[in-house]
Amino acid sequence: MPSSATRRALALLVVVPLALAPVAPAFAADRAPSLQSRLDALTASPDVPGAMAYIRRPDGRTATVASGTARRGTEQPMPGADGRFRVASVSKSIIAATVLKLADQGKVNVDEPVETYLPGVIRGKGIDGREITVKMLLQQTSGLPDFTSVADWSKIDKQDLLKPALSLEPTPRGRFAYSNTNYMVLGLVAQAVTGRDFRAVSRDLVLKPLGMKDTYWPAKGETGVRGPHAHTYGVHPLRPRDGVVDVTRLPGHAFGASGGLVSTPRDLDTFWRSLSVKSGSYVTVDQPGWPKGARYGYGVMEIPLSCGGKLWGHGGDIPGVSTFSGRDRAGRTATVYTTGSANGGKARDHLLAAFDTALCAG
Repeated sequence: MPSSATRRALALLVVVPLALAPVAPAFAADRAPSLQSRLDALTASPDVPGAMAYIRRPDGRTATVASGTARRGTEQPMPGADGRFRVASVSKSIIAATVLKLADQGKVNVDEPVETYLPGVIRGKGIDGREITVKMLLQQTSGLPDFTSVADWSKIDKQDLLKPALSLEPTPRGRFAYSNTNYMVLGLVAQAVTGRDFRAVSRDLVLKPLGMKDTYWPAKGETGVRGPHAHTYGVHPLRPRDGVVDVTRLPGHAFGASGGLVSTPRDLDTFWRSLSVKSGSYVTVDQPGWPKGARYGYGVMEIPLSCGGKLWGHGGDIPGVSTFSGRDRAGRTATVYTTGSANGGKARDHLLAAFDTALCAG
């Protein structure tokens, strides 16, 4: 189980994905539609073949609700709670838990500058690792620009994404600005203080202790998804002119600490239930497109629910997958994901509404 310090800091989240736009509209106020109808609204789009939700109530009862198919052109049902999928930026909460565990061990001090652990590495125009703390990385207030705008997908598993990111214009340091680069650097910090790849560190400090046996970081060169899983569909970054195609095979290793994890709804439920929802170290989210009242903590976001109270969790988008996963204060957990990209417009509204309904209904 995570330490008390880790549980205190990781209040929980819901956030933007890898290479995506920020979480947009607030959750719908009307909760009358059922979760099934919410998922059906998602799969009514030809771009979203399948959607599923897994819920655990505080009394331990679980429910799986699905819509659509696991593979276009077939009637193959969506996999259940043990089906694997790319969780995209939900990876950030695992990385935050890993770094906080290292802090518990005295290997990382979140108030120390990044320079302490990565001397001379974080340098750019208006960017200086001596002025950026580990806490700023965790809270998305470092000012580091997002690498996704300059990533070359033709070399994605070979290039150093940090260097081009540091050539970009920084955002104001000390103010919330979501950037995947923050969590890429946290992965480098974990590696620097342990001498091991951040994937192995997170596996040993978080995944294994919690019994998340079906969760893994893809190996270098690995493009598929192990075990039971649905096919996913979206615009392939290397072939955008082809429109929506099967993107089940992607270089998952290259998504790194900010979005490379593969997990299951059941494992994510285990993760969220292991964490306390006590107040963490939050900053106000004032970035355009985020829900009113949103706050960001150590790899965790807090946003209001339509039924009152708040949700703590994380969300993510990657080509072919959009997801939200988290819990409320009572201990009800939910994971909702789609097998097509739902990162904008009505599709995003439907996904947010489905997640809100999953946590508010019953």
